[in-house]
Amino acid sequence: MKVYVLNPPYVDDFCRSARWAAKSRGRVQRHPEYLLIAVAVLEEAGHTVKFTDGAALNLKESDIEGEILGFLPDMAVFHTTTPSIDNDIAYAALAKRLGVPLTVMVGAHVSAEAEDTLRRAKGAVDVVARGECDYILRDLASGAELESVAGISFMADGVVAQNPAAPLPDVNALPFPAWHHIQPEWYHDAGKRYPFLTLICGRGCFAECTFCREVQVMSGRKMRYRDPVRVVDEMEYDMKLFPQLREIMIETDTFTASKKHVEGVCNEILRRGLKISWSCNARVDIKPELLELMRKAGCRMLMTGYEFGTQEALDAVKKGTTLEQAREYTRYAHKLGFTIHGCFMIGAPGETKVSARATIDFAKSLPLDTIQISGIAVYPGTEMYQWAKTNGYLIPKDWPQWVDENHEQVTLLNYPQMSKKEIDESIDTGLKEFYLRPGQMWSMLKGIRSIGDLKRKLYGLKAFMDYFSSGKNRK
Repeated sequence: MKVYVLNPPYVDDFCRSARWAAKSRGRVQRHPEYLLIAVAVLEEAGHTVKFTDGAALNLKESDIEGEILGFLPDMAVFHTTTPSIDNDIAYAALAKRLGVPLTVMVGAHVSAEAEDTLRRAKGAVDVVARGECDYILRDLASGAELESVAGISFMADGVVAQNPAAPLPDVNALPFPAWHHIQPEWYHDAGKRYPFLTLICGRGCFAECTFCREVQVMSGRKMRYRDPVRVVDEMEYDMKLFPQLREIMIETDTFTASKKHVEGVCNEILRRGLKISWSCNARVDIKPELLELMRKAGCRMLMTGYEFGTQEALDAVKKGTTLEQAREYTRYAHKLGFTIHGCFMIGAPGETKVSARATIDFAKSLPLDTIQISGIAVYPGTEMYQWAKTNGYLIPKDWPQWVDENHEQVTLLNYPQMSKKEIDESIDTGLKEFYLRPGQMWSMLKGIRSIGDLKRKLYGLKAFMDYFSSGKNRK
């Protein structure tokens, strides 16, 4: 079968693959690694696949129309996000008008809101593939009857049929992403060495964070790690495919949660003598001895989920970490020479201006190289979403309102004790106070050691200025 897979364009610089689908404050563009793993599964099964990253390339509808007409697929697959869902349905409708027999939607939004999506699509979408769709798409491409395919939702005589959930894939059986469909240079992030590529070394998570969409909607609360040998095999494969790569980012949220897995990956890198710069997401409860091993194995940067600066806020979202763990982790990681990026949020249940101020002060008290601050994400299918909706704290009334009129990240909550406006003001205050300190600016300038570093810093500066001059300023 000929299968067309589209990461649909929406508006320029819209980032679909991030945890918050929007024009990010850092103007980041992320790789569609999950989609390309599914593409690789299809190709492995003998199907002919054309993949288009319309979001990364800022393509237009006419571009997509031309690609569909030139390829004439038997099945078209569309990635979705909450704010772009109407746009994404419009591309499925376009495919239908051009004669594509089967249209399929994938992603966290449609997995959580399959019935709403199918009714909203009014016939433009034939199937929603829920959760991890790698083998679901393969089954659909094989021509299987819809009634027999696990993990899908579809319309049957005006009623939404919901087939039982599909088994979660064996992560060690999945192929490497079909990176030959993209170029690393399409993806920017001021914090990463350019060009870089992302890598997924496992799926699922043990943690109970109420706001995390991927775990609650897509992958489940059990960690499924890939064999460390397989992970390092992929690193080597990536470097051979793209010799210009300067870094690999391990995008798995819980990479540092398993001592055994971290040791396995690092020791395999060292055993092979692989000279590579890599970064990863990290939790603050990582064992100190693992940080030493990671540094030895080439880890450069830690993208760290601190989230909040009060224990009450951390407990309110069931983060499972403490402020003391965060301080000790940061002190030791800084001592070892890691670049540390801190991820913070404002808007936990019970948040006040005082607690928001504490998060800002906490971020400034740590030896961090860069930070990001956003309003807490509240996505359909999560415990946080249901809580906010039930209690009347949720602001948006329809999916496009998950971003603002400029398609930027937007605060989604309004509390009696802390308004949306106050949350927005805290976010902006925190970003300005952190980055505009003379010592912080000097530290960032000292970190420029190459033309690549200079380009990254200039990109980050442009993004920072673009965000604050975008005209919205959180009114």
